[in-house]
Amino acid sequence: MYSKEVLEHFKQPHNYGKIKNPDGVGKVGNVVCGDVMWLYIKVKDGVITDIKFETFGCVAALASSSIITDLAKGKTLEKAAAIGRKEIVDSLGGLPPIKVHCSVLASDALSEAVYDYLKKKGKEIPADLERKHKRIGKEKEIIEEKYHDWVKVEEKMHEDKA
Repeated sequence: MYSKEVLEHFKQPHNYGKIKNPDGVGKVGNVVCGDVMWLYIKVKDGVITDIKFETFGCVAALASSSIITDLAKGKTLEKAAAIGRKEIVDSLGGLPPIKVHCSVLASDALSEAVYDYLKKKGKEIPADLERKHKRIGKEKEIIEEKYHDWVKVEEKMHEDKA
């Protein structure tokens, strides 16, 4: 069911953890499957120099989070934000169709971290990244409105872990 690459990233995820004082943070989730991802970046001269993640989720979610850190590290913010589900899925040797949404979550988490960095630094946000941020924000609003109790518990769990 899962490729060799997926299982390797699941069993030994790359760049797992939290960065102290990150330059950008992206958090996304899918209440239907229960996956939640936090992605942290450090940036120097417009290049991602360090990247880590914390993911609560399935095999595909952890593997997608792990591979996106490998794909983004050392890339410019622009190139990193352009990493999409196809590149993630291809790098993992494929995902079952029902698990492709995990690659979208990883891409969204990275985009949100880049957006957060640019916003904090008062830098111009590219139009495509702004559109993606708005889409993610609308989805987040729906989830938080519909599942506010779940969201509070999930946030509390993350705080307690820190």
